[in-house]
Amino acid sequence: MNSLARYAATPASSRQFATVASTYPFAKNAIVLPSTSSAQPRELLLKGRGLMQHLKKTLPLPEAQQKLETLFSKNNSERLHPGSVLSVTMQHAPHTFSGVLIGVRHKGPDTSFVLRNVIHRTGVEMRFCVGSPALKDIQIIHRAGTGVGRRVRRAKLFYLRDQPAKMTAISASIKRTQS
Repeated sequence: MNSLARYAATPASSRQFATVASTYPFAKNAIVLPSTSSAQPRELLLKGRGLMQHLKKTLPLPEAQQKLETLFSKNNSERLHPGSVLSVTMQHAPHTFSGVLIGVRHKGPDTSFVLRNVIHRTGVEMRFCVGSPALKDIQIIHRAGTGVGRRVRRAKLFYLRDQPAKMTAISASIKRTQS
């Protein structure tokens, strides 16, 4: 049945609705209504006020935005480098977790980082999202590249998973500098 025959078969009261709406090509019962607000978002995007730009400014909490701009920005001199030792305080269990920063994933408001620690001779890694409201505080115990420890030359320290001796060497150098 073509669309003209379908239009003639509909009652007169629903013909107004049928002229405004179109049928969905893959289902006979579905009706697709035309969008009335399609011009407004396009105009805003053409003016340079896009959705992602708006979300990057408003989505994270102000505390998280401050951490993103200082600790996790690629252009800031105070940023955290892989190999730094951090202590993270959370609102839920485990309340605190300390470990070596082995990687940062830069994705705007969805930036996250991975900490690794050895607990009871078992390697434990936790990924934390910087914009999470459950993240209370990030304390820097030791910065990479300062003091006794050598500068790390990689962006991701996943090789520490296979070399526990290097992991203990990082923690031992930190204990020597603190005492």
